[in-house]
Amino acid sequence: MTRTKTLWFGWALALLAMAGFARLGFWQWDRMHEKQALLASVAEVLRDKPVHALDSDVIGGIEWVDGEGQMLPPTLFLDNQMREGRAGVHMYCIVQPDAAAPRRLIDFGWLPVGGDRTMPRESCPTGRQHIRGLSTPLPSSGLKLGPAMQDISKTRWVMTRVDNEAIAAATHIGTIDRVIRLDPALPGGYARDLDILPNTLPPERHLGYAVQWWALALAVLVTAVVLTLRKPRK
Repeated sequence: MTRTKTLWFGWALALLAMAGFARLGFWQWDRMHEKQALLASVAEVLRDKPVHALDSDVIGGIEWVDGEGQMLPPTLFLDNQMREGRAGVHMYCIVQPDAAAPRRLIDFGWLPVGGDRTMPRESCPTGRQHIRGLSTPLPSSGLKLGPAMQDISKTRWVMTRVDNEAIAAATHIGTIDRVIRLDPALPGGYARDLDILPNTLPPERHLGYAVQWWALALAVLVTAVVLTLRKPRK
């Protein structure tokens, strides 16, 4: 292969690599802005706390909801949830606000899990409950590998991710694409807070990854230029 053909082939590979690295960088940049906007929206809601009824129509953004509803039997444990360096699960329950309103998922808080991976014995409360907290989109599931749910008993499941279709198929109870993070000031429940980005990357980390991808794209460009300008050996 002649030097000219080698250069053309090398530059084609370099351009593909640079395009891929640059695209990954911009994806991380967009994720940073998405999470910054989400955190800003949460801060605004927590500051003003405009109250929406538990059985009101879902707007789709971040909302502070308050009301009562009937708790349904299923207990759902979201696995692989870290808190203060400890492994555990978040216990999700399902509430029926009234006969006409859609059912809602409630995050009742975090529970530790031992090294033997035995799920906690705790279960969702029964009867009518006062629900107050932050209504947010479902937690990001990342890559959807393997089944979303595994049954422990007739009313208890372990979830690898929060998947509404999988929940409906397993429990025969449909819920909307949101979760209410229970107000830590309410009695009952378990260790909890209103952090909407637990077990995920903060905006600053996405910025760092974006810079790394762009630096790789620049490194490929510099390498390609140096190899192009280098004099061939005789």
